[in-house]
Amino acid sequence: MKRLIVKAAALALITVAFGSCSKEKFHITGTISNAKDSVLYLENLSLDGPVAKDSVKLDETGRFAFADNRAEAPEFYRLRIANQIINISVDSTETINVEASYPGMATNYKVEGSKNCEVIKELALKQIDLQNRAIAIQQNNSLSYEAAGDSIMKMVEAYKNEIKRNYIFKEPMKAYAYFALFQTLGNSLIFNPREVKDDVKVFAAVATSWDTYYPNALRGKNLHNIAIEGMKQIRIVENRQNQVIDASKVNVTNIIDINLLDNKGVMRNLTDLKGKVVLLDFHVFATKESPARIMKLRDIYNKYHAQGLEIYQVSLDPDEHFWKQQTAALPWVCVRDARGLESSLLVSYNIQGIPTFFLLDRTNTLYKRDAQMKDLEAEIKSLL
Repeated sequence: MKRLIVKAAALALITVAFGSCSKEKFHITGTISNAKDSVLYLENLSLDGPVAKDSVKLDETGRFAFADNRAEAPEFYRLRIANQIINISVDSTETINVEASYPGMATNYKVEGSKNCEVIKELALKQIDLQNRAIAIQQNNSLSYEAAGDSIMKMVEAYKNEIKRNYIFKEPMKAYAYFALFQTLGNSLIFNPREVKDDVKVFAAVATSWDTYYPNALRGKNLHNIAIEGMKQIRIVENRQNQVIDASKVNVTNIIDINLLDNKGVMRNLTDLKGKVVLLDFHVFATKESPARIMKLRDIYNKYHAQGLEIYQVSLDPDEHFWKQQTAALPWVCVRDARGLESSLLVSYNIQGIPTFFLLDRTNTLYKRDAQMKDLEAEIKSLL
């Protein structure tokens, strides 16, 4: 499948780039205080990730000045010291001035000379606030796994509606509208064109506007490709949901076995976990729900693994490399079905939506699925 959306690590900001043969220049100047002897980088955010364009070792004044060739359409850069970043968009030969203080320059800065950069700062601060609120919900021990997930999803939907109304649909031809499309929560896109039909429409709206204002721009073409691929994936899901499946295929004695390679290349059989209580989880890491779910699963695993709980997690992510990155530090069994949303396991387990999970008792018999459980931890304790 074409690589239309960059990996989650590159999506922490945005993915944009194309070259320019113009000799006209733009300039980024300013001061970063409290950063003596730090190296400040100017990086272009390309489709393949950040590309260093220039750097300077700051002195006690903190002053810097960068310049580069202007592009034929809005381009995106970032100023970076270590893991602190400031997002910059450039659409002409303007001079953009940045005043910041280190550390904390990602939020503690002022920008002048570009309306787009001012709005991008607004969006970045909103994204940080969303992330902090999501973490607070995840760490609230008074909330169940399901209640926390539901609260985060509602919060994200409210955020998306605000960003669509006040930023993206307001001026879809602007650089900040493009920036907003690629905001993330954890490692997942907030606007998810792979699974959400309305989000595909948002990408398509910006793509159409860029066609008008910046014909032949690579990022406009990339948006069109993302939207087209997203519609294909959504049709697959909708067709699968319309299938009538015999639920008796799931509610049987013992379990339908799963045999897949894990993230270390070892074949892992679900039936090999007989003797343990198993949380069988079907998951897609490239979704907005993923960070919250993984944190909750890790908490549950840490509480009950020593008592006999194991997690067997089946990923349906299309990007194998991305999946391996996301699961490298996870302590449970992580396997991947390369068939993705076309996997026969979705039919076998009567799965109508992702994510979903099941509990298996120590005899390797299906106990309950998520829809049948109000309190997951209570159900786990009853089986241990």
